[in-house]
Amino acid sequence: MFQLIAGLTLAFATATVVHAAEPVPLPALGADATQTSVSGISSGAYMAGQYQFAHSSSVIGAAIIAGGPYGCAEAMYGSFLPAPARLAMNASQSINGCMLATLQWYGIPDAAGLAERARSLAADARIDPIANLKSHRVYLFSGGSDAIVAHDVVVAAAEVYLRVGVPKIQIKTGPNLPAGHGFVAEPKSADCERSAKPFIVNCGYDQAGDLLAHIYGPLLPKSAISAGTLSEFDQRPFTKDESTAGLADTGSVYVPNACRETPGCRIHIAFHGCQQNRNASGDAFVVGTGFAAWADTNRLIILFPEARADALVNPLGCWDWWGYTGFDYLTRAAPQIAAVNRMAEHLAKRSQL
Repeated sequence: MFQLIAGLTLAFATATVVHAAEPVPLPALGADATQTSVSGISSGAYMAGQYQFAHSSSVIGAAIIAGGPYGCAEAMYGSFLPAPARLAMNASQSINGCMLATLQWYGIPDAAGLAERARSLAADARIDPIANLKSHRVYLFSGGSDAIVAHDVVVAAAEVYLRVGVPKIQIKTGPNLPAGHGFVAEPKSADCERSAKPFIVNCGYDQAGDLLAHIYGPLLPKSAISAGTLSEFDQRPFTKDESTAGLADTGSVYVPNACRETPGCRIHIAFHGCQQNRNASGDAFVVGTGFAAWADTNRLIILFPEARADALVNPLGCWDWWGYTGFDYLTRAAPQIAAVNRMAEHLAKRSQL
């Protein structure tokens, strides 16, 4: 169990993790929210895609790591069923069609249908206009030894992006590595092919730097020594009265010192996967992914929102990509998407101090 220790500051890798007895408020830093990017692994990859489609006016790119296409888990005839049956149908499709790829004979995932579904939601103004996606840059990755999400599912994600207008030249596929199911980091070690907690695999490849460079263009070299602070912050003000949001009480944010001193830093939102929240895997995701070193030198604030495990509907602490928070989960009205967007908007505010 992740413990909160009052006043204790621990050094991990290139970041400083500040644990406090009570989480601090998310700072208002005058960030440039129109230059937001998202990334995620597994359920976080699906959430990154959902956030990107919902808020494509402010998002400029996304990285989908071991995840599939937007809307994949939404069962075709589910809307005609009572809510419990609809949720069960979505959950079954999410596992069999959108992770294991065992429903391909039934046309799942259906890239053409999913692209049309996105257009329909945009036409109803439930997500931002699809035309925004034409300027986005997209990074996709599937590990050769991934035992949890099939390669074909990630390929289907690429096809959906093409069908909604993202030019092929703006879509990058990560390198062919024998990686297991996990975010890939340096240095190379024996766990490269592993598909188990904490789902950080070391394959001698800096995935954080590669995906950020694809989305934002050439980066300045990463820092060797931390020049910022990774802190816990209180997520509760951003869920408002939405009891179904499924967010933990706290998330994490990495703020380079330069972003506290001078407004205008960009925001990257990194969504963890199942069993990667702090109760399950400690600080492995927020520290082991290596985003902080790139953030220091490239004026990036890294937001790490956190989903909460729930024994009844979400025992593994996954982000909602099948509807456990409600069936608006693909849209701007989704409780999790709305809460994370409020976090980004708050980072864009200027402090009154």
